[in-house]
Amino acid sequence: MKVMTINGNGGDDYVNRLLSYFKQKFVEKIKEVSQVRENVFIVKTIKNMYMLKGYSSNHKLKLQEVFTATLRNEGFNHSYIFLQEPIKEPLIFEGTYFGCMEYIEPGKRPFTFQSYKSRMEGLELLEEFHQTTALIAPRYRTLIPIGDIQEKWKERIHTFSKNTYYLRYFLKEHFIYEILDWGNWSLSGLNEKSAFFSQEPDVILHGDVAHHNFLREKSGDLKLIDFDLISIGPEYLDILQYANRILPSIDWSFDFLVKHKQINKYLNEKPFLYALAYPTDIYREWNRLIREKNLTDTYKCKQVMELMLEQFYLRRKFVLKLQELVK
Repeated sequence: MKVMTINGNGGDDYVNRLLSYFKQKFVEKIKEVSQVRENVFIVKTIKNMYMLKGYSSNHKLKLQEVFTATLRNEGFNHSYIFLQEPIKEPLIFEGTYFGCMEYIEPGKRPFTFQSYKSRMEGLELLEEFHQTTALIAPRYRTLIPIGDIQEKWKERIHTFSKNTYYLRYFLKEHFIYEILDWGNWSLSGLNEKSAFFSQEPDVILHGDVAHHNFLREKSGDLKLIDFDLISIGPEYLDILQYANRILPSIDWSFDFLVKHKQINKYLNEKPFLYALAYPTDIYREWNRLIREKNLTDTYKCKQVMELMLEQFYLRRKFVLKLQELVK
């Protein structure tokens, strides 16, 4: 985690004005502010440490405050809550609404998907999260969106297809069209089996089960953080995303995937197998690179190229395995 300490001496004018604003609004005297990423800060006072996170609207902030409090009230203690006591009044700076959260001190051993033990620990935490949110999902039905991967994936592959003009400068055409074939095959299978998506009871989905949203605290306990993308839907949508996230760490091995029991229970379901073939990460990263006009950024291009090509043949073997299983 890259952290930049802000001391108010020179540097970015916005950040220094923000620091001055925080100092006015905190009850305790601020000793130091460190920026973790855009609109996310660690605040160190004379007594405590806090996290500040900015949101584009008061509605988004209040939703996060209420949701994390509800999780805690329902017995899910593996996350943070928002605090009101350290600040004198709501933090609103130049159109950004900041929430103050308890600080969770990270341990020396970060969470990764590299070991089976860690992957299972993440799945068990996600399972507990779903068990809790199944109880509260009805209360949030009108407050958060419905999880719908099919529409999102149709849009993503459509954009990737339109971007092939730019992709030809970086990739041989057979790579591009094979990856498009994987996505089209996946979506065609999902369309045929769409009833599967309404079979399970709804939970609140986390929506972004990347490794950086599992935080190993100093005590060794694992926390689930960052609920910006929560939605309503069946739990297997989070499990599917988790499977996609860990596959590069297990060399796209179906046999290793089976060993994760929370994932294994869905591997007899054809729609789940079709969905596993969809190369969402490749489409997402290329589309983002082009959308943000970063094709001249050598470092970023290299990262996306490696994502696509480093394990391409292992991934192809995995997709062929899925295609065999659904016959």
